[in-house]
Amino acid sequence: MYKMSSDAKSTETLLVKDKESAMNDLAALKTKLDAAIAENTSVSDELIAEREKVVKLMAELEKSKGDIASLKKYQSQYNTLNAKFNALAKENGLLKDQNSLLTSKNDSISLALGEAKKFNDTLVIQNENLAKTVEKASKLTVMNLRTEAIKEKSSGKQVVTERARRADKLKVCFAIAQNEVAKSGNKLYYVQIIDSKNNVLGEKKTEAFGDMSLTYSFTTTVAYENKAVDVCEFLDGNGVDFEKGVYYVNIFDKGTLVSKTSFTLK
Repeated sequence: MYKMSSDAKSTETLLVKDKESAMNDLAALKTKLDAAIAENTSVSDELIAEREKVVKLMAELEKSKGDIASLKKYQSQYNTLNAKFNALAKENGLLKDQNSLLTSKNDSISLALGEAKKFNDTLVIQNENLAKTVEKASKLTVMNLRTEAIKEKSSGKQVVTERARRADKLKVCFAIAQNEVAKSGNKLYYVQIIDSKNNVLGEKKTEAFGDMSLTYSFTTTVAYENKAVDVCEFLDGNGVDFEKGVYYVNIFDKGTLVSKTSFTLK
């Protein structure tokens, strides 16, 4: 009886240790599952389902009497769960590696796209700057603006004078510089002559250019063929004496002042 009692106690002690060991194995497996689920991957739902099985098995093991048959059953279920976990962990690892590779490729593509955008932005800026340069270069230069008072004799001969009472007309001359970039064709210029009393002489017509309005004396149309050209126009006094004093002459290309000068009649 003593031997039987001693053997029973030894067996009981061994079963308790086996039960504790099984419980520790399940607890360790649950910890692994918790960690894997926290990574929030595509296999998380399957991992959660396996964790629920482990939690349920731990509860059953806790309530069990810990006999040999029960322990063998729990050990078998643990082995099945552990094997499933290892398979899912392996799949999860492969997915993480693939995801890392995709992330790396995506970063490379994003970097390449970023560089391409920078290059495209640079090209856009260069094109805009080039367009501005071409536009600026295509502007015609009006130069050598000069104005003279003319006395026309009965013979038709024109004599330059500085006397207001002798002048019959005003002669306005200017030159347009050669420009191979500019577009050829007819160019319209507005000539404005203002006398010493701030009166605009000539036609006194008004043209609007956006918010600006221009009152001019006359217009002149120049046939421009990308070569330097001289232009001369006359403004008749129409029998009215010119005033003494300083006169101002302005040349406009639409609303832009492109040249100006002044002269004095005594």
